[in-house]
Amino acid sequence: MHVADGVLSGPVWGAGFAAAAALAAVTLRKVDMEDIPKISVVTSVFFVASLIHFPVGPSSLHLILNGLVGVVLGIRAFPAILLGIVLQAILFGHGGVSVIGVNTVMMGVGALCAYWVWLQRKRFNFPKRDVAFGAIAGAVAIIVSGFILAMALYTTGEALWAMAGMVFIYHIPLMLIEGAVAGACVGFLLRVKPEVLSDTQPRLRSEPTHE
Repeated sequence: MHVADGVLSGPVWGAGFAAAAALAAVTLRKVDMEDIPKISVVTSVFFVASLIHFPVGPSSLHLILNGLVGVVLGIRAFPAILLGIVLQAILFGHGGVSVIGVNTVMMGVGALCAYWVWLQRKRFNFPKRDVAFGAIAGAVAIIVSGFILAMALYTTGEALWAMAGMVFIYHIPLMLIEGAVAGACVGFLLRVKPEVLSDTQPRLRSEPTHE
């Protein structure tokens, strides 16, 4: 999902840096010192997952997990993804330095939207509720990120209009995969350590579950 250096126009990647800086400034204010270990672990998972590619025909596929990052970290997901994107660009040249802002906004906003979806689960009460909303959050994150990527390509110039449409369509099957992975991870965390998930309190044994 990363945009590479040299693809986007100067105004587009400049706007990406401005938007990333603004969102980072807002979300970093919500980070406490006790959050740092949790953010570090989740950032590591995001960092590694994006580097593992699976060949699919002439192309390749890799997990993004920004939806799961949003479910686990909440609003703190944005600075975590910013750190992961910076490390990927500097250490491995994944994406590129000039597009760090755009790539961060693309995946970070997707994570924030996933967190918003996750919060909506409290409006409902049905079996496997948390798992279902975890899966929806994972899928929504990919669609939002794919839309932002398509818009970045579209606004760069007419030459990339066709590519913008293809990129968005490409993210539809990835949305299904990410949703399934996020839902499975939420289900696992609910069983072993539910307090890891954002906006989730540890349940007493006598309390009913809504997984």
